[in-house]
Amino acid sequence: MKLIRAIIRPDREEATLSALEEVGLYAVTKFGVSGRGRQRGIQVGEVTIDTLAKVMLLLVVEEEEYQKAISAIETGAMTGRPGDGRIFVQNVSEAYTIRTGMEAGAVEWAG
Repeated sequence: MKLIRAIIRPDREEATLSALEEVGLYAVTKFGVSGRGRQRGIQVGEVTIDTLAKVMLLLVVEEEEYQKAISAIETGAMTGRPGDGRIFVQNVSEAYTIRTGMEAGAVEWAG
């Protein structure tokens, strides 16, 4: 299984979630974050805003599904401008369902 963390523009959240749903990936955790990239925020006149609002999406998918998840996130989130975001992928060795205490797979979470 893979844990995917995507940090995207807030205005691209719905398009990204829709793109994930189109490829059959529904189980997503999302929350608001703030940060900055290489551009170190934005400058408006004399004022520098050094952290910008972003949305972080977390999802766990099976090995064979993670490339389609990455493609869907890129499709939904990309504007072509600096600040579109980042995608991070990590291996997940174990996951458990709290209700049952049993080991769970990402397929069970999606349904």
